Amino acid sequence: MSVLAVDKVSKSFGGVMAVDRVSFVIEAGQICALIGPNGAGKTTLFNLITGIYRPDEGRILFKDRLITRAKSSDIAALGIARTFQNLQVFENMTVIENVMAGRHIRTSAGLLAAALGLPGRRREDALCRAESMHCLEKVGLAERADDNAGILAFGQQRLLEIARAIAMKPELLLLDEPAAGLPASESQEMEQVARSLADAGTAILLVEHDMETVMSLADNIVVMNFGVKIAEGDPENIQKNPEVIKAYLGEDTDYA
Repeated sequence: MSVLAVDKVSKSFGGVMAVDRVSFVIEAGQICALIGPNGAGKTTLFNLITGIYRPDEGRILFKDRLITRAKSSDIAALGIARTFQNLQVFENMTVIENVMAGRHIRTSAGLLAAALGLPGRRREDALCRAESMHCLEKVGLAERADDNAGILAFGQQRLLEIARAIAMKPELLLLDEPAAGLPASESQEMEQVARSLADAGTAILLVEHDMETVMSLADNIVVMNFGVKIAEGDPENIQKNPEVIKAYLGEDTDYA
């Protein structure tokens, strides 16, 4: 059983076809990269999977469960989490509070009840804090747990977003440009975190423009151009695909 199956999904805006009958499958523990030029439809596809948009045609299945028309909150509760290209860190909260905000989707108390300290919720809140700390350990931010999130370096804030996403205990994690703006050392940290998550069984769908990151990290690559899937395969085959080279990587790419 696949974790995610995108089946002939299409979406148009004002007559412009943003996603045109795209299909692919992601298995547990697999890192799949979604690449293509600006305007290829990658973010639109992310938004279709997470329920921000609804497809005009096609189906999206999560663990064989149809989620094509599901609400974003319901999709998240099923076990799909994502990060965003533009940082969405709560800068006035501590690092661990940011992670706990993601973890509370998996608790019966909910974020408001825990914040108010309602009777019977303190034990669950303590467990939430412990699990959130474990997520910070995974991304190397445990020592910054009580710091204000707003003072973290840019790369650390990206790792914090990943920690908050994995606090939801997702079986599918969508990473939107996780290496954007990161120096090489911090990009490598992000890659190590992603690979460790995949090794533990989490399926990952990655949108990324940095080709070194894509080629070193992805098990499978889906290439889009003008809303259409033009190629799919492992990094070695994608590097050699003439249509991909022409449409995205460029004729003079080092990967040709």
